[in-house]
Amino acid sequence: MSDPIVLGVETSCDETAVAVVRGDEVLSNVLASQVEAHARFGGVVPEVAARAHVEAIRALTHRALVRAGVHPMDLDAVAATRGPGLAGALMVGFSYAKAAAWALGKPFLGIDHMEGHLFAPRLEDPGYGPPVVTLLASGGHSQIVHMADWGVYEVMGSTIDDAAGEAFDKLARFLGIGFPGGPAIDRASEGGNPAAVRFPRALPDRPFDFSFSGLKTSVITFVRSHHRAGTLPPMADLAASLQEAIVDSLVEKTLNAVEATGAGAISGGGGVLANRRLRARLGEEAQRRGLALHLPSPLLCTDNGAMIASAGIFHYRRGERSPLEEEVDSSLRLGA
Repeated sequence: MSDPIVLGVETSCDETAVAVVRGDEVLSNVLASQVEAHARFGGVVPEVAARAHVEAIRALTHRALVRAGVHPMDLDAVAATRGPGLAGALMVGFSYAKAAAWALGKPFLGIDHMEGHLFAPRLEDPGYGPPVVTLLASGGHSQIVHMADWGVYEVMGSTIDDAAGEAFDKLARFLGIGFPGGPAIDRASEGGNPAAVRFPRALPDRPFDFSFSGLKTSVITFVRSHHRAGTLPPMADLAASLQEAIVDSLVEKTLNAVEATGAGAISGGGGVLANRRLRARLGEEAQRRGLALHLPSPLLCTDNGAMIASAGIFHYRRGERSPLEEEVDSSLRLGA
């Protein structure tokens, strides 16, 4: 039997993304970024995001199919992100994908966005597979997931307040260094001393859970007091230090989960996993402990249609289908 060809549509937040995947081969993976539209607000504005998705999705789908060299009727199924995410943004891609599936007479698959991140590494790494502990870190989510088998997920820990990406965005906005916050702080930290300022690492008594709101308060308090005193360290040192606090927490909790499960591999997903310091630290720890490390390329860490198509292929092969009456769920929980 030939590998199924699936169109994947992702509009959970501020990037319109469409891809065509055949088996584990990415035939096309295109997106329309909204960074400039949201930069002046210092964060994602839901109404602006939804409107931009409406404007971009039709042409982007056409581009994805043309680049893949696939006629719409050659698709085996259409998959789209059902949640979690911004409700208005989700509805654009989900409704468009359902309409496309209905018009083509093809099966439709509603996909959990976070599950999509679990499938992203298999598009580049043939050796990737369960059991594996995965760190999922983005603007809306910070989770540790144990994937015992394909489709079998245990969320071991999550954030009790701000997600890591959200903390990066808020602190970058406070420091006035740009949006999105993660890449801005990553750039600002170049040449900086990550040990210049010892910011707090929260929840030492909860081995798998995260908290970043206290870090945000600590950084703001530190900057304001030292600015008044004229003792504020260079921006590179400040950025490197707050970045190290976030990275330390993400790495430590992930390793705790590895020890608890006995898994021999680590993977990751979400925009924060594009951070160079985080990738380097995970690489160092994996090598030191003899663990396999499966990190997608930065393009597949961020929101993309290929990961949605890949998860869609998994469910399609299992004979699963989503009814066209299905609705988005902005608070969808992995494995629930």
